[in-house]
Amino acid sequence: MQKVKNQIKPFLKWAGGKGQLLDKFNSYYPNDLKTGNIKNYFEPFLGGGAVLLNVLQQFDIKKATVYDINKNLILTWRTVQQHVDALIEILETLQKKYHSLSTENRKEFYYKKREQFNYNGHKINYLNIDADSIQHAADIIFLNKTCFNGLFRFNSKGEFNVPMGRYKNPKILDAENLQLVSDLIKNVTIKNSEFTGVESDLVSDSFVYFDPPYRPLSNTSSFTAYSNSSFGDVQQKELGKLFNRIHLLGAKQMLSNSDPKNTNPEDTFFDDLYRDFNVFRIPAKRAINSVGGKRKPINEILVTNYQVK
Repeated sequence: MQKVKNQIKPFLKWAGGKGQLLDKFNSYYPNDLKTGNIKNYFEPFLGGGAVLLNVLQQFDIKKATVYDINKNLILTWRTVQQHVDALIEILETLQKKYHSLSTENRKEFYYKKREQFNYNGHKINYLNIDADSIQHAADIIFLNKTCFNGLFRFNSKGEFNVPMGRYKNPKILDAENLQLVSDLIKNVTIKNSEFTGVESDLVSDSFVYFDPPYRPLSNTSSFTAYSNSSFGDVQQKELGKLFNRIHLLGAKQMLSNSDPKNTNPEDTFFDDLYRDFNVFRIPAKRAINSVGGKRKPINEILVTNYQVK
């Protein structure tokens, strides 16, 4: 049975986040989810978690399991889940400090915090959360809210390398929303894992949503390294094979990705990869041109292994 929708939002900005598409997604969710016949939810690329939060707020989910390869991201989600009060206390201090600084001092503070974050990242306990882990999670949220465009990007050395953003008074702490997220995900299983980890956890009455790093539309639009690993066409094809295997297990699946036809009408990569399933194209407000005046809405693809009613 569908529940009343409320306004709990992702606590991180995220490249390719699905917040703007949630209203459209409601039309594509499987009917069995809406009628309460699906009780289990799986999301192998957690990211900012917009779809997870949307599903948990609307539907009667008995068990939700989410995964991501990025250990910093997973640490932050687990900290929000298990230690939200301590996290809020640190973020409140960071916000007051940052807002009190001049522009030049903010820059110095940001880059010092980024340097400390990268140095401490090698010493953090990512499995059992302690005081240092909570501080690290708070630093992730701080950097996410103050860096350029909210990008979460690591270089080949595993170092966060996004420059400072130009925000007058960034909202580093939204205590009310963090508390709401924490309550909502109390019973969610959160795993630091490759996307393939979902296969062994599946049960029959499941809905799986895949939101992998998008296939780049151009040489300049690539953003597949939010962890220090790449996600190219080889990995996209591996995901396609997993999609096929899970289909045979009987789970309902939905997958998002970029639409190569935005820039090359002859590129049928995803149409071919998911030819045995339903491929839809939906408009999104993403930009594929670095010149603001030339930016325009583009299509994204949505793949389902069930009929959409």
